[in-house]
Amino acid sequence: MLRRSLFVLVFVAVSGLFVLSVAANAQNSSSRGRKYKPPLPTARIEVTVVRDVNGKPIENAAVVFHPMEGEKDKGNMELKTNEDGKTLIDVLPIGATVRMQVIVRGFQTYGEDYKIDKPELAIEIRMKRPGEQYSIYKPHAPDEVMGGKTAEPAKDGTPAPDKQTGPATQTGTPPGSQPQTK
Repeated sequence: MLRRSLFVLVFVAVSGLFVLSVAANAQNSSSRGRKYKPPLPTARIEVTVVRDVNGKPIENAAVVFHPMEGEKDKGNMELKTNEDGKTLIDVLPIGATVRMQVIVRGFQTYGEDYKIDKPELAIEIRMKRPGEQYSIYKPHAPDEVMGGKTAEPAKDGTPAPDKQTGPATQTGTPPGSQPQTK
């Protein structure tokens, strides 16, 4: 009886080892039930946000990443800067295009598209204070008119808008009036 129970115990142990080795080989085989795609390599992007005037870091700035696919936005990821004005992201794939925005209260919003082509990227953003609002009631130098751009005629031959009176208007009856008939 003792021999029989010893024989059963050895048989169970050997068959258990056999089942475990078959299961281990099945996991290591290269043919899977579905097509496996390994994840794309990702880049490590460090963004530093500082004041333009003195170069001091800005804490708690919102850095928003918009991964782009062509011209389509594929969502967003928002991070905040630490006390050194830095934030780090390491989930964006190499070769992707990302639109980055930096939003800080009291500063102009920053936005730019970046092509991620290296495994490590360091970006420094210098935030500027908002400028004075443009007013038509104040006199301006000629280079300040239309944002520093001069009006040029369009390529199709239509005249350029007049700097003093605004956009070019069509001649004819004013809107809302009835044409005169005789």
